[in-house]
Amino acid sequence: MKRIYQFLFIQLFSLPISLFAQTVSVSDFDREDTRDMNFEIIGKMNSNILVYKNIRSNHKISIFDKEMNTIETVKLDFVPEKTFNIDFVSYPDYFIMVYQYQKGTILHCMAVKMDAKAQKMSEPVEIDTTRIPVMSDNKIYTTIYSEDRKKIIIFKIQTRYQKFNMQTLLYDNDMKLISKNRMLVDYNERKESYDNFLVGNDGSFVFTYAKQSGNRDNSDALSLVIKSPLQDTFSYREIDLSDKYVDEVKLKIDNRNNRYLINTFYYKKNRGSIEGILTYVWDKSADKPYASQFTEIYDSLRHEANSGGMLRFALDNFFIRQIVVKADGGFILAAEDHSTDTRGNNNFNRYDYLYNPYSLSPGNYYYNPYRGYYRPLSSLNNQSTRYYYDNILVLSISKTGQLQWSKVLHKSQFDDEEENFLSFSTLTSGNEIHFLFNSDRKYQIISDQGIAADGTITRYPTLKSPQKGYEFMPSLSKQTGANQIIIPCAYRNNICFAKVDF
Repeated sequence: MKRIYQFLFIQLFSLPISLFAQTVSVSDFDREDTRDMNFEIIGKMNSNILVYKNIRSNHKISIFDKEMNTIETVKLDFVPEKTFNIDFVSYPDYFIMVYQYQKGTILHCMAVKMDAKAQKMSEPVEIDTTRIPVMSDNKIYTTIYSEDRKKIIIFKIQTRYQKFNMQTLLYDNDMKLISKNRMLVDYNERKESYDNFLVGNDGSFVFTYAKQSGNRDNSDALSLVIKSPLQDTFSYREIDLSDKYVDEVKLKIDNRNNRYLINTFYYKKNRGSIEGILTYVWDKSADKPYASQFTEIYDSLRHEANSGGMLRFALDNFFIRQIVVKADGGFILAAEDHSTDTRGNNNFNRYDYLYNPYSLSPGNYYYNPYRGYYRPLSSLNNQSTRYYYDNILVLSISKTGQLQWSKVLHKSQFDDEEENFLSFSTLTSGNEIHFLFNSDRKYQIISDQGIAADGTITRYPTLKSPQKGYEFMPSLSKQTGANQIIIPCAYRNNICFAKVDF
């Protein structure tokens, strides 16, 4: 049974009167679609919405029409038991599914091309195999794809015997192998880190390398690592930190201008408080830096962004969430105030978050490049944790790293034991970025605040739950059209999906 709700709002702030409409279509759910279910929104194909669902060893894809009626649910019977880490690369009329499963001590990485009806277009092909020790983590393969989705890289990383061993497989969008490479270097897992693995539209593989002087220190050395698609070597480009320290590094590819954008909070002293943002731009064509700029965050902005506490600590819980590149090479950066409080232990701090020694299992390294995934509530955790997600800091930065304007979107969110209903998502539409986040404790009202390219903030009418009991998870949503987004919902103990047309 379909549910379609249309909300009409009259805005009286200016003349003439304008009319704003939101259309919300909510899917039904199977009884099996409980909160223990893992899911991923694959995307829109031939006007239908495809969603992958998994409970234990059961794998299936639900196909919804434009009104979110269920057309068909296809069971993926060909997927073996002990299958995990299923990744999807979607196109207008087909998608590629990459999955790995374990049989004995052997990991098998497979790929299969499927059509918009979730039917196999060919038989699954084995991409790679790896023998792993008995006590080793079995999550080692990662799938990433370029912005235009014409290049796909599947890579695996193993860290044993103080070595960083990475193998990369570059494919086109028909899964035809272009190149295969390996990187083997000395590695100290307590002081060195590789992160931000991305692939450009030209097939270049790029990531960051950071080094700390001591365990749990801030990084005092940072490099950009680049491998061209048809070259075997990985080239390091050292970034001048000017005797400053950094921790969380975010890399973004500007495919239009053929540049790499690096942003990170910086410190003037090791394990001090955040002073500002370092923006570093590398010009790939010229093979040299295009811009490097340290921007100190001034007190008035600290005061506006502060959620409580002393002013000099105001930015210490902010983490970079998203970077949106503009046509001229500049970009919009969004950072969020995030912290946790675990009863019986010390409160969350930035160093625990970034340098948790249990975040990587010894011997293997799994990287999740795509933000936003559902974490089923675990009943095995005896500790009580409260999650806080507060203000959003939005900065507009020019192509040369100069701060153009800054805005703060105020919010205060917390929840106990789970964080799926917290944080925010964005919808890019024309000249504006919409920031969507729950604005009530029952998660039934979503605030929609748009920021234009010149920094103008527009507060749009809120998006409300179609009826009592539906709880939105905007941080796990996915944009599927110029003015369309799919938002997961919880209704009692079940998971469903809302399509919102703005």
